[in-house]
Amino acid sequence: MTTPPPGPGLRERKKQATRVALREAALRLAVERGPDQVRVEDIAEAAGVSPRTYNNYFASREQAIVAAVTADREARIAAAVAARPPGVRLADAVTEAVVEQYTNTGEREQEALLLITTRTALRDAFLDTTAGIETPLTAVIAERLGDAGAHTARVLGASVAAAVRIALEGWLRPDGNTGPGNFSTGGLVVPSGSLPDQLRTALAPLAPAFDAAEHRTHP
Repeated sequence: MTTPPPGPGLRERKKQATRVALREAALRLAVERGPDQVRVEDIAEAAGVSPRTYNNYFASREQAIVAAVTADREARIAAAVAARPPGVRLADAVTEAVVEQYTNTGEREQEALLLITTRTALRDAFLDTTAGIETPLTAVIAERLGDAGAHTARVLGASVAAAVRIALEGWLRPDGNTGPGNFSTGGLVVPSGSLPDQLRTALAPLAPAFDAAEHRTHP
């Protein structure tokens, strides 16, 4: 009988609880007052910690607010890929996991996303979270490809993170902005088009690379 791995220790559970308290406080205050009226000190006080402790978890108020929407998403994407049966094409497993985790949101997440669309700094912080996809996804891809595919897994993981960011940039493009990655305007952004479609379109060019990697490591 296999012994399950030990769960996180008390210290790690306390750190996780603090992170959750901070991001929940940040979102609640941003919704109540508006993001511009929320200070780091306000978030720390609402979560029952010091501003110094806050800085151990988030570099800005925008990071904390966005974290309430994106919390653990990168780990959930990796877990969803890992949970797919071995016979499922890797490109399909990754695409479906990304689409599922970015579009399966509840009322609370929708409210937060609406808030994010109103501020350039929040949009930038939201887009920056896509970089977090790379490391956990790389580990899952490497496990799927085996030892010979470790380098390829890093390239594919980084490529997925970049593709997701590109899709989100297109979805959140300010009105009249046709240039890539230009979020200098501070006005309200109305998400355009279907997010699942934009994600699938951005990830589609990676499918041949995933297929080639699978064929090379598992001919």
